[in-house]
Amino acid sequence: MTNASAALRAGLPVVLPTDTVYGLCGDPDRPEILQEIARLKGREERQPIALLAGDVEQLLKRVPELDANVLRALLPGSYTQILQNPQRRYPWLTGERPDTIGVRLPKLPPPAAEVLDEVGAVLATSANAHGGSDPRRLEDVPEEIRRACGALVDGGELSGTPSTVLDLTGPEPQVVREGAVPATGALAALADRLRE
Repeated sequence: MTNASAALRAGLPVVLPTDTVYGLCGDPDRPEILQEIARLKGREERQPIALLAGDVEQLLKRVPELDANVLRALLPGSYTQILQNPQRRYPWLTGERPDTIGVRLPKLPPPAAEVLDEVGAVLATSANAHGGSDPRRLEDVPEEIRRACGALVDGGELSGTPSTVLDLTGPEPQVVREGAVPATGALAALADRLRE
């Protein structure tokens, strides 16, 4: 087991590289880790935070009601999908919308993929102070955050642009945030997949 996996299982925050920026991550089954992450970032605890997994099966294991066809239309990739969460699983991740959940399935750098292979899924948000610049290198993560983490995983320099966020819970997809990949292409790919 890697040091990062052991730290996550011990309930400590860790910094992992994703396909976009460095993420501040924790065990999604421990609601109390959100308090620490919110404190470190200087943000409200009730802000939603994504469930990030290494593969679709791990997401479905944790939230079986997710639409697998929608997941596979765009993932893996640099997207956060906000999907229906009718059983209101992981309410501590969902902010003010407990019937939805944000999920990520990035193409992870090898060091982070190894950790996800061991733990299955993490909660993840950018490893920056709230409102600060997104960290593209491990040294860009604020020192206070690095000091508080149980492990830091270096994946080299990343793009530094956060994921594109799509809300797929309504009758029409909504672009919440333009990010690492153009939303227009994502919505077209999603429409094509759902027509198949």
